[in-house]
Amino acid sequence: MLLRAGYVRQLAAGLFSYLPAAWRSLRKIEQILREEMDAIGGQEMCMPVVHPAELWQESGRWYEIGDPMARFKDRRGRDLVLAMTHEEVVASLCRTEIRSYRQLPQMVYHMQTKFRDEPRARGGLIRVREFVMKDSYTLDLGYEGLQAQYECHYDAYYRIGARCGLKLVAVQSDPGMMGGKMAHEFMYLSPIGEDSLAICDATGYASNLEIAEFRKELDDNGAPEPLQKVHTPGASTIEDLATFLDISPRQTAKVVFCMGNFGTEAPEKLVVGVVRGDMEVNETQLTYLSGASELRAAHEEEIEAAGGTAGYASPRGIDRSRSVIVVDDLVARTTNLVVGANEVDYHFTGANYGRDYDADVVGPIAKAYDGAPDPVAGAPLRIARGIEVGNIFQLGTRYSATLGALYTDENGQEHPIIMGSYGIGVGRMLACVAQEYSDEYGLDLPVSVAPWHVVLVSLARKGPTRGQAEALYQALMEAGVEVLYDDRAVSPGVKFADADLRGMPFRLTISERSLKRGGVEFGRRRAKDVEIIPLGEAVARVQQAIQDAFDRLAQGLDDLPTWASEQRSA
Repeated sequence: MLLRAGYVRQLAAGLFSYLPAAWRSLRKIEQILREEMDAIGGQEMCMPVVHPAELWQESGRWYEIGDPMARFKDRRGRDLVLAMTHEEVVASLCRTEIRSYRQLPQMVYHMQTKFRDEPRARGGLIRVREFVMKDSYTLDLGYEGLQAQYECHYDAYYRIGARCGLKLVAVQSDPGMMGGKMAHEFMYLSPIGEDSLAICDATGYASNLEIAEFRKELDDNGAPEPLQKVHTPGASTIEDLATFLDISPRQTAKVVFCMGNFGTEAPEKLVVGVVRGDMEVNETQLTYLSGASELRAAHEEEIEAAGGTAGYASPRGIDRSRSVIVVDDLVARTTNLVVGANEVDYHFTGANYGRDYDADVVGPIAKAYDGAPDPVAGAPLRIARGIEVGNIFQLGTRYSATLGALYTDENGQEHPIIMGSYGIGVGRMLACVAQEYSDEYGLDLPVSVAPWHVVLVSLARKGPTRGQAEALYQALMEAGVEVLYDDRAVSPGVKFADADLRGMPFRLTISERSLKRGGVEFGRRRAKDVEIIPLGEAVARVQQAIQDAFDRLAQGLDDLPTWASEQRSA
C-alpha cells in the first residue's frame, strides 16, 4: 500500500527511498518521539554511523555477532563497522566525559541510521537492512536509578504508540545480543507479525514466546518401573510411537539434536534437548542453558558420531565428551517415560531421570503453547502474532565494565556506570500504522502521522472556479493547515481514487457544482455524508476538524497501561 500510494520505492532488498509523503510522515513520528523523550528528561544528540572496530572488539560483540554486522576497511586498512546500535559509542563517550557521581544520572538519545545485513529482508519496511531508529541510553549510579528510567521509558513507549494511533502491547523478551538482565518488547499485534507471543487475557501476562513461562502439570505415572528395551518397528515419530504402544504422547520423551557454537576456543558440540513428547523445544532457552552462543540443526552424521540415532533418540548412551545434554525440568520430575534406545526400531520403557539417564543441565526448555496455563494464575495462554515496534533493555554494566566507563563516588571509589538502552524503529512504526489504517481503497492514516491533514481536490481547470481554488489553497497554507493540492489535469475519478489511496484524513472538493450549491464539499476520507460549507468558513472548519481529530487521539492517553498498573495486575 505504501508503494501504491507513492510513499516509498525499493532500491534493493531491504533498502528503500522515502518519497516526500513518507518523509513527512516519518518526520512527524520523529517529532512525537522527540517530545516524549524530552518529557522524561532526554537530551538529543547525534552519534556517527561508522564505528571503529576496536569499540566492538572491546565489548566482545565483534566476535559474537556474525553476518548481520557489516564490516569493512578504510583506505588505511583499519577495520570499521556500520552501526547496528550505539551502546559501544555511548560507553566510549562516558569514559571520556563522565568522571564524578555528580554528573549522573543522565539520559541521551538520537535518531540515526542503522544497518543490519538481514538475511531475509521482508514485509516492506517491517524488516529492512537500512533504517532510522530512535535509540536512547540512560546512565545511572545504581540499579534503583536504572529501574526508574526504565519505567519512564516503558510508560513513554505506550504514549508514543497511542499518539501514532497504535495500540501496543509490552511483552517480556530475550535480551539477545544486547545483553543485560531485563528486556521488554513493544508489539503491534497483527497476523502478519514475525514474532510469536504468549498472552493471557485474564491476568495480563505477556511474553515473547522465546522466553514465555507456563505452569507445567505433573502427571502421576506411578512409582519407577524397571527399564525395558522394546521393539518398536517403524515408530520413528512421537505419534507413531504413541499409537504403537497405545499410550499418550505425554508418556514419552522427545529428543532434539542441535549443534552448538561454544566460541573460538572450543569446537562445536552436540546439544541434546529433552522435553515431554507432547511439547516442543524452545531453542532460545536451549541455547542459554546449554551455554552455546548459537544453535543449528544437527546433521545425521553428527548425531551418529556422538552415539545418537535420529528417530529413535535418547539421552541415554550419548557420548558426554561430544555433547551437552539439557533436560526440561518437567521431564526430570516425571516417572516412567518412553525414550529412544539410540537403535533403529527400539525404545526404552520405564525410563526415569537420575537412574537411567542424567543431564548436564536441568531447566525450562519446553515451549509455551496455545492454552497452556499461564505462570501467574494458571489461566490459559493464547499464542498471537506481533510486530516488534520498540524494545527496552536493562543493560547494567554489560558495556560500561568492558569499555571502562566508570564514575568516582563520594568516597573516591570507582564504579561502572549502570546503563539502559531503548529503541524504536521509525520506519517500522510507519509500516505498522499503514497496516492498521488501510482498507481496500488505500491508506487512512491518523491525523498525527498523515503527511498532510487535508487534500484539496480541484475539479476546475480554468476560469473563476480555478481562481477560487487557488485562493482557498493559499488561505489554508497561510493558516498553517497542512494541505495537499490536487490541481492535475486528470479526471475527477482519478483524483478521488488517489485521494483515497494516499490516506489524508480530510478532503475538500471545489468545483463549479459545489460553488453553485453554496461553497466547497468537506468531509472525512471516503465519507458519504460530505457537507457543503461556505468558502469563507472553510479554513476555520478544517482547522476545527483537525483539532478535534487530535483531541480524540489524546483522549485515551491518561488511561494507557503503565509500568505500575501492569505490575499490579501481574
